[in-house]
Amino acid sequence: MMWFNKMVAGVLPYMPKNLVWLFSQRYIAGKTLADAIKTSKELNRQGYMVTIDLLGEFIEDLSQATKNKEEYLNIIEEIEKNNIDGNYSLKPTMFGLLIDKDVAYENIREIVKKAAGYDNFVRIDMEDSKCVDLEIELFRKLRKEFPKNVGLVVQAYLKRTMDDLKAMMDMHSEEYPLNFRLCKGIYVEPASIAYKKYEEINQHYLEDLEFLLKNGVYVGIATHDTPLIEGAYKLLEKYKVPKDKYEFQMLYGVTPNLRESILKKGHRLRVYVPFGSDWFAYSTRRLKENPKIAQEIMKALFVRG
Repeated sequence: MMWFNKMVAGVLPYMPKNLVWLFSQRYIAGKTLADAIKTSKELNRQGYMVTIDLLGEFIEDLSQATKNKEEYLNIIEEIEKNNIDGNYSLKPTMFGLLIDKDVAYENIREIVKKAAGYDNFVRIDMEDSKCVDLEIELFRKLRKEFPKNVGLVVQAYLKRTMDDLKAMMDMHSEEYPLNFRLCKGIYVEPASIAYKKYEEINQHYLEDLEFLLKNGVYVGIATHDTPLIEGAYKLLEKYKVPKDKYEFQMLYGVTPNLRESILKKGHRLRVYVPFGSDWFAYSTRRLKENPKIAQEIMKALFVRG
């Protein structure tokens, strides 16, 4: 079956978009902000927090950066107006990081300032390896001005991550604790800089998580992997971490039963809610990460419709 899943994953980018949407709508809140608001309200009703993410990355000219900034400013205005229990995630390459890092900083600073005006929070997503140093630099610069209102994603599969965590502890304090989302990592990287084996990645994920928890860093434990969730439970118990000092995080549409079980155990959980017109690239990347989703595509295409 694995060869079939991989074949579907390879073919998907060349399929008609209206067919791909049959599969994608399970994992994306919709194509418009109104869709994201509707989904977020329902998730809030069920007891979940959310993080809102406008899809898109790696722009080619700075006019797109300005457009994306204005869209995010409007997103914040509308989300706050609708009293959504949620915060915001963004990818710096949407704002020109690889074109002009100073322009990207100014764009993102406006967004963080807007969120901070509502006493809310923006998460800087970590992208592929060529962006890591730039995004840590960006995070440092923003945190100086907005210590309560900005966080960063770190990726356990990168061999440098523990060193990065230790280096960033100079910003950590009891008054303004660091706030990281810890995920496995999704980009295809060479073995020279990234762990490749499942067991290795999981081992380093839990090592990173333990370092963060024992040092009082607020962690978004972002995983759908049951062994990692069980490992996280043990670490939370080991260090007696108060329930307001961490949260679990999951992608919209992925492992809903596992998500519900975490909530029922009394842990807080935030759902990543992606939306926007650039849904196609997001969908194809999700499939490349997890070819098993191909089975769901076949159901969507041939069973449901």
